[in-house]
Amino acid sequence: MKLLEAPTLTLVSHPLCPYVQRAAIVLTERGVGFEKRYVDLANRPAWFETLSPLGKVPLLMIAREGREDAVIFESAVICEYLDETQPGRTLLPQDALERAQHRGWIEFGSSILVEIWKLEIATDASAYHAQRKALAERFATVERVLNAGPWFAGGEFGMVDAVFAPIFRYFDVFDELAELQVFTDTPKAIAWRRALAARPSVIGAAPADYAQRLRAFLHERDAYLLRADAKRPR
Repeated sequence: MKLLEAPTLTLVSHPLCPYVQRAAIVLTERGVGFEKRYVDLANRPAWFETLSPLGKVPLLMIAREGREDAVIFESAVICEYLDETQPGRTLLPQDALERAQHRGWIEFGSSILVEIWKLEIATDASAYHAQRKALAERFATVERVLNAGPWFAGGEFGMVDAVFAPIFRYFDVFDELAELQVFTDTPKAIAWRRALAARPSVIGAAPADYAQRLRAFLHERDAYLLRADAKRPR
């Protein structure tokens, strides 16, 4: 029996980081073996500080036989490196214009993550409802560019899907806590969200205790999301 080679790629991770998840999804979709190495970002180890110029995850550590190991930082860079270097169908379009358009929507996805962060740390009604409205507007914009699905560009899973899957995962927890109503008029986004949630690469991109960890994170910050008022539609 042929023994499988040990992975040469290590994804330095944090359990709640959506940028780590998008890199893990791309690794899985491209059929690449890898290991995860978690770090506590509140107590960064010295080796991590040395390797990460920005002090953030993810990092992709690449073991190279006979040479010093390489490190790549920033999720977009990691994902494109993997897409360019692994055999098989790429997750970004071959056409230059379409590829640029998809990169634009990847950036748009990152802007949604900024709005989600603001929602998570909102501790009063005014900030909370402003963020809820901002997110509803973001998803309304996404709704206008979606087609019949099941994926962002139609029948083939792509890089934009890998970016939005961790975004939608937040709402699996948020929907249990509050009446955000950010998907009220977005049937295509809802269908896309469901398709992504069932994708094996998406399921495996976050730890099994992700929901519990996210709730704990919200409790630590006294998030308005957890209050009774947030459970009432507005």
